[in-house]
Amino acid sequence: MKAITTFSVFFLFLFTHSVFAQSNASNDWEEFKNFQEVMERVYQPAVEGNLLPIKTWSETLMQKADQLSLQPIPAKFNSTVLTALITKLQGETKMIYELVTKKQPDSNIMKSLVKANDILNEIVNNSAKAK
Repeated sequence: MKAITTFSVFFLFLFTHSVFAQSNASNDWEEFKNFQEVMERVYQPAVEGNLLPIKTWSETLMQKADQLSLQPIPAKFNSTVLTALITKLQGETKMIYELVTKKQPDSNIMKSLVKANDILNEIVNNSAKAK
């Protein structure tokens, strides 16, 4: 069962990056690229059972989401849906940081990280549609 879950998450991860590459948002939206780089650094190890990177980088992930929310969305991607998703992402990364700093169980941290990644996927998909 764990192998199926890992495979599914890995496939979703690859799909997300494929869609994101097509959108060129990472080239045109610096703050999003910065957030995505940190997420890439922490997400795959967590899926494989290693939560040390998210525990180490949770504050940075939260800060990158904050920076993303403070900067204007490039005009070609801008929408009310995207603005709402970024706000949602900001809240979820804050939750991750709080879970880590309060030394909550790894399962809770992982659930929140998966939610943040799901929001990231929604942002990617909406960016690709907007183009």
